[in-house]
Amino acid sequence: MLLILISSFVIGLLAIVFALYLTSQIKKNSAGNEKMQEISTHIHKGAMAFLNKEYKIMIVFMVIVSLILYYTLPHGLELTIAFIVGCIFSALAGRLGMHVATKANVRTAWACNSNIGKGLKIAFSSGVVMGMFVVGLAILGISTFYFIFDLVIDDPSFNISELIFGFGFGASYIALFARVGGGIFTKAADVGADLVGKVEKGIPEDDPRNPAVIADNVGDNVGDVAGMGADLFESYIESVVAAMVIGFIAFSINRENFVLLPLGIAAVGILSSIAGTYFVKVGKKKNLAGALNKGVLAASIIFAVIAYFLIQSLTGSMEFFWATIAGLLTGIVIGLSTEHYTSSHRKPTQSISEASKTGPATNIIEGLSVGMWSTIIPVIAVSAGILAAFYLSGGSLDFKIGLYGIAIAAVGMLSTLGITLAADTYGPVADNAAGIAEMASLGRKSRRNAEALDAVGNTTAAIGKGFAIGSAALTSLVLYVTFAEIVGLEAINVADPKVMVGVFIGGLLPFMFAALLMKSVGKTAIKMVNEVRRQFKSIKGLMQGKAKPDYNKCIEIATSGALKEMILPGLLAILSPIAVGLLLGAEALGGLLVGKTVVGFLMAVFMANAGGAWDNAKKYIEEGKLGGKGSDPHKAAVVGDTVGDPFKDTAGPSLNILIKLMGIVALIFVPLFI
Repeated sequence: MLLILISSFVIGLLAIVFALYLTSQIKKNSAGNEKMQEISTHIHKGAMAFLNKEYKIMIVFMVIVSLILYYTLPHGLELTIAFIVGCIFSALAGRLGMHVATKANVRTAWACNSNIGKGLKIAFSSGVVMGMFVVGLAILGISTFYFIFDLVIDDPSFNISELIFGFGFGASYIALFARVGGGIFTKAADVGADLVGKVEKGIPEDDPRNPAVIADNVGDNVGDVAGMGADLFESYIESVVAAMVIGFIAFSINRENFVLLPLGIAAVGILSSIAGTYFVKVGKKKNLAGALNKGVLAASIIFAVIAYFLIQSLTGSMEFFWATIAGLLTGIVIGLSTEHYTSSHRKPTQSISEASKTGPATNIIEGLSVGMWSTIIPVIAVSAGILAAFYLSGGSLDFKIGLYGIAIAAVGMLSTLGITLAADTYGPVADNAAGIAEMASLGRKSRRNAEALDAVGNTTAAIGKGFAIGSAALTSLVLYVTFAEIVGLEAINVADPKVMVGVFIGGLLPFMFAALLMKSVGKTAIKMVNEVRRQFKSIKGLMQGKAKPDYNKCIEIATSGALKEMILPGLLAILSPIAVGLLLGAEALGGLLVGKTVVGFLMAVFMANAGGAWDNAKKYIEEGKLGGKGSDPHKAAVVGDTVGDPFKDTAGPSLNILIKLMGIVALIFVPLFI
């Protein structure tokens, strides 16, 4: 036991040291000319200011939740400490990752002036920093808390892993507000910039004359770097801890080996991810997507080889190795499916571009259809992964061991998160680099290279969102199974009216949650559009490039709107399971967890893929197809993209948090429902 804990702790530290090393390497690159540095400073200060204000609000709620945990639950002190540390670590991972991203964007833009391969290396390295901080802090927290709780609680019959759910709850709490607040900010700014700049004024994307352009670039960081990092930090912790809890329940012989196996698998994944980063190199053919895919594939293969020996040594059998591989393959299939439905080189997205020839209405209809159809493969993949993990691990002989196999599959899916998250958060850095190249007038070559990086980033971001949603579904299922095991629910009677009510409420909540977020983006975007219009009208010489817009005003609008609107969705996610559990009982709460998982997963896939397809349908036209920029199809595609923006970057990703957070809340407050 001690060897696994120490090894995991050391590997967690190694991940952080590697992140710090890459940070120093990134900062050694030139930040470009004075104009570029000025723009980058605006983005950096805007992003950090938003995060600081967001954290101040979250601290208030953190104190309230801490007091509730301490005074209402058994082992309240341990849960409260774990919860607070989970909050701090999640916030720290997001803040550090975003800090580096806002320093890497300008360096990527400058590197693209000479060498696209160097630009890719800088942008990808900043993504690796985010990935390593996430997995490193997560493993440090889990291994440390397990060691401490094992010393403090001298009761071999008590499942101490359950207390580490407090750490996961803290991560979930921060992730919710980071995703929701960041998502509202980024899409309100994006919609305002696009509708007035592109459609009404006919100026290019990232044109420095557009007052909302800096807010748009700030939003990429707070939503798609800090938000995505917090999202997957939560999934990573909860999948590992849930598997540890089920391992304690399912096994009595060599119990500690099975309890700590998920932690060992996660540690192996970190080493594999670090090794995989060295395979990301641009060859003579300048295949950027191929370079990123090569790194992810190499990490997966290295992981599979090392995991084979680890699982064999700890369990003496290979059943759980195949369950791990089932989870890993499920994640890959979901990623490939997302790429198929959102890539501008594939028919689904091109069909939306074609539909734009007859106006915004047909563009939106086709986009909705593509998004709905795209749910098929992820559902089949997750279902196949669940069944494969259950039966390959011996579920037909022992039901609880099969459930442990499913939990191990969830850990397997997230095992190489260090590099898969890097491939995702690379996207916003490349997007910012393209914006800086445009605003600083770096020239055609730099802009072209940065746009090439950005185009690949759109696809990797879409794949990342699909991966995040798939992992959320599997993690949510594992949390539900853990809840059922702790409560003692062998089955749920759907004929029971209370259970049916729980299922309906669970299915309703994703719709309510998404509606609140879409409305929030709309309300803030209206203020943004009006402000951008006002500046174009009132600032003389702005359209001619003779005067500067007031960027800070647009940042203030996005910030205040996001902070105000994120509170109600957050309360809904936390209070709903507690209310149902107290009023209708544990079995009804089980029904709620089923309903929210199924509906939330489908809605998240639909919204993320529809939004990604709308975005790339617009970019397909901007490449010169169907009339190119400024044409009627392009204007229709921009409208479709603005509809898709809150789909893919606000409501869709936030549903990941909803379905996981409600599961962890149910687990934390179980003593109140029994």
